[in-house]
Amino acid sequence: MIAPTVKTAVPLDPYVVRVLFADGEVRDVDIEPLLGGPVFAALRDPAMFAQVQVDEFEETVVWPNGADLDPDVLYGTAEPATGPAPRVSIPNRA
Repeated sequence: MIAPTVKTAVPLDPYVVRVLFADGEVRDVDIEPLLGGPVFAALRDPAMFAQVQVDEFEETVVWPNGADLDPDVLYGTAEPATGPAPRVSIPNRA
């Protein structure tokens, strides 16, 4: 299964990004398990973490320091190529 396009990303505390996909699904992605790696370590700074955005060309979540997450990992259908996996959950709907 291939993940749909990422539409929006909103930083939540602590180290969680709420991701809205084109199919209407929402995932809360806790990236705290990734923060030991060299690229992701900078995201421990709340100001840097809050700069999360969607790269419309790559259709994924990115940060200004070069950190990014594959849409399949964000959607929960794939594990990252190396290192630990983020924790992905589906928020309850009202």
